Amino acid sequence: MKDLYPSRHDSVAEFLPRLDPVVHSDWHQDSPITREQAERFERDGYLVLEDMFSDNEVMFLQNEAGKLLGDPDALEAETVIAEPGSKEVRSIFRIHAQSRVIARLAADRRLAGVARFLLDDDVYIHQSRLNYKPGFQGKEFYWHSDFETWHVEDGMPRMRALSMSVLLADNTPHNGPLMLIPGSHRQYLTCVGETPQDHYRQSLKKQEYGVPDEDSLAELAHRHGIVAPTGKPGSVVIFDCNIMHGSNGNITPFPRANAFLVYNAVSNRLIAPFGVDRPRPAFIAARGEPDVITPVSGPLMEEALA
Repeated sequence: MKDLYPSRHDSVAEFLPRLDPVVHSDWHQDSPITREQAERFERDGYLVLEDMFSDNEVMFLQNEAGKLLGDPDALEAETVIAEPGSKEVRSIFRIHAQSRVIARLAADRRLAGVARFLLDDDVYIHQSRLNYKPGFQGKEFYWHSDFETWHVEDGMPRMRALSMSVLLADNTPHNGPLMLIPGSHRQYLTCVGETPQDHYRQSLKKQEYGVPDEDSLAELAHRHGIVAPTGKPGSVVIFDCNIMHGSNGNITPFPRANAFLVYNAVSNRLIAPFGVDRPRPAFIAARGEPDVITPVSGPLMEEALA
């Protein structure tokens, strides 16, 4: 397949045109989001949906996240990523396959139904993880476009994927919330520097390749500005696969946590990576025949505990 989004080949970064839609479906009366929300996602590349889950559902998810964090030895060892220079858990990957609760969350119609609409296809989980940003010790996630990495290192062909961050703790302006550059999803920024073999081992702690150059970042920020959506537990931040985003470290005593789900269109399943010889492991990027999601309705607790 022709590489429509080449990156990490040249010594100078450049902006390339986006060749894929942002919202793949035409809005209609039965769509799971409003016309205004669909237009906002098209324009800005992200959307915040508040009060998506009841208080009982939020507590249910928080309890599960606490159990998983409290017993990492019960999980697949390679999926547990520590903070750089610390034993504090930074992320737990492939969590939908290790927790019935998170699997039920990923299949929930309130999330999967929106993903199916925005991508206009059946969907599957390309990547899932629990992200923890502990108080005082939580490190930053540097600016990046997810798609650049998914394309170069995983072999995702087109921009037909999106991420959903389900907030499990208060995200305030102070405890390292997600930051986005709205509108940056409309261009593809290439990166410089050849990717080392097994780069993922380092990049999950601190990414040093596949990160944008400062001049291009400054241009995007000056052109579009920077936003940092905040919200209470149960809110969901949806963002396009190509939007530039990152987060600051957390030096407050208030931890931040979220369940992070990446939905990919079935028609956009992974092929051979476009920039490395060996793809990243399946716990980071699901390969092979996709496990298509059938959206489920009703309270999270019912089927997860059945």
